[in-house]
Amino acid sequence: MAAGPPAAAELRRPPPAEAVARLRRDVESLTGEAPSNAHRLGLAVSGGGDSMALLLLAHAAFPGGVTVATVDHGLRAEAACEAALVASLCAALGVPHVVLGPPGDRIGSAGVQEQARALRYRMLGAWAADTQAPWVATAHQRDDVAESFLLRARRGSGVGGLAAMPRMRRITGGDRQSPLLIRPLLGWSRAELEGIVACAGAPSVADPSNIDPAYDRSRIRALLAATPELTPGRLARAAENLRHAEDALQWLLDRELPQRFAAESEPGPGGPAAILDVANLPYELRRRLVHRAIDHVRHENGRGGPWHEQGLDRLTESLGRGEPGTLADVLARPEGDRWRFTLAPPRRSH
Repeated sequence: MAAGPPAAAELRRPPPAEAVARLRRDVESLTGEAPSNAHRLGLAVSGGGDSMALLLLAHAAFPGGVTVATVDHGLRAEAACEAALVASLCAALGVPHVVLGPPGDRIGSAGVQEQARALRYRMLGAWAADTQAPWVATAHQRDDVAESFLLRARRGSGVGGLAAMPRMRRITGGDRQSPLLIRPLLGWSRAELEGIVACAGAPSVADPSNIDPAYDRSRIRALLAATPELTPGRLARAAENLRHAEDALQWLLDRELPQRFAAESEPGPGGPAAILDVANLPYELRRRLVHRAIDHVRHENGRGGPWHEQGLDRLTESLGRGEPGTLADVLARPEGDRWRFTLAPPRRSH
């Protein structure tokens, strides 16, 4: 890690004008306006090369229009020093900065990276809402898209899983009042961003988990580095094409949903139920309707929250064969082309 950031006047040079103009276009294509002191762009900056490049570019593109947060998950002792490094550079540049965390509730040992990701977005969403920043930008870039594509292909993911991460979404899911999460660097390579930081003489840190073979993503990153045939640009293009396909499928599903989905008006013994009409639908739309039905039944029965989707294909295939099945505490029973979903009865203890 660098000992500390140079003062703003000591940076070797500002980011290239063409890179700043490119970042400005990428951001404004998502926000619809230039961030300003009245409507600031929140930046999630960890201290890594990608996020430090985002900070340098956004500060140059929108002077006075950015504010920065660094999340400390409480997982690594080095995180506090890294947050201090970001804070020091922000102070030199005159950019507001806060450190979020570490949280009171520690992250468990299982699925550490997924838990950290969920926590990070919750904290960033709350911070942006408190500071009235309408957008939060992260530094996800093209190589991240390629790595995610291979990770999910290895797991047998469908179109939605293989699709590139969306460039823009609500940071807290379906809450229409929450700030927008934007990813303006998805068309940039890691090498481009590292070059911007190096040319400026700005500091950055290297997260040791990025090369730790204990993590799936680290192993995929090493595989890409060792396999010239797997170019991140082409993999990212495939993921972007699948993002277009995913968006088209969601558009079609939204059109079909009013005719295909019904909530049972008189709840039975299993509580509120959902009924699907799947006649003449292709498999992928059936699968997505099953997902919606499970979400509905869980929510209506007070079982909201995330659930594991690994069994979704198995359940959809069973229903297509006329066989009932259970997933995420929801029981599905087929009656021809009408599939009924209710809360599963509690398991008997012996």
